[in-house]
Amino acid sequence: MAPSIIYGTAWRENRTASLVVAAVLKGFRAIDTACQPKHYREDLVGEALLTLQSRHGIKREDLFLQTKYTPIGGHSTSKPLPYDPSTSITTQINASFAKSLSNLYTTYLDSYILHSPLPTLEETIEAWEALGALQDSGKVRAIGVSNTYEVSILESLATIRPVQVVQNRWHERNSWDRDVCRYCKDHNIQYQSFWPLSGSPKLLASPELASVSLASKCTAPQALFKLAVLGGVTPLCGTTDEAHMEEAVSVPAVVITTSSEVESLSKTIWG
Repeated sequence: MAPSIIYGTAWRENRTASLVVAAVLKGFRAIDTACQPKHYREDLVGEALLTLQSRHGIKREDLFLQTKYTPIGGHSTSKPLPYDPSTSITTQINASFAKSLSNLYTTYLDSYILHSPLPTLEETIEAWEALGALQDSGKVRAIGVSNTYEVSILESLATIRPVQVVQNRWHERNSWDRDVCRYCKDHNIQYQSFWPLSGSPKLLASPELASVSLASKCTAPQALFKLAVLGGVTPLCGTTDEAHMEEAVSVPAVVITTSSEVESLSKTIWG
């Protein structure tokens, strides 16, 4: 079952394990990471999972785990690589996937996604076919792509195998990624958003959102998250504040009634 909100672990470095434990104890049941040491500590997510099971009785099957294969352009040479970049893309993906399973102490993933398209469409298709083979093996339940802002790429991949997840920046500074959002909604693809809060300072400070949050008895970030959910978008939240974690996991219970402000905000976001 697709989650309604996901805890994001990018840029948390040595705090990753403690933050993941805190997020799950506050109610998150979905975790996003990547086998990309430059920006993620996937291994510390795994440590958190062990802690959650041994100390709190929260089992692997209670959680939605998502990680990524990162093409070589997204890695730093100062960090250990999860694969040999001189090998084929398929071999790289299989090595990265095996490293992820080891890091996360699991035998399967709920979602496995390309961190970005590769330099050419042909390479991206090879990577997509490798993800499809992992899905066919039963080790991956859903596959998808991230940082993909051209509908044409999604259409090309879909001719080979359905795209089930897209994870993109979604905020006022990229006009809410409307074309890709619309494509995902039309094709029953889960659209996951990152940077919805930090990328939307004007909307968060708008009187319309303030009015909606007041009427809905929630904070402005909760109201924006709820509008996202109502529009078919699954937000990622990477807060380090436990009070904000509680607010984020409460978003599904927030009730927003139709009003002129909601209609105005919806037009701003969805066009």
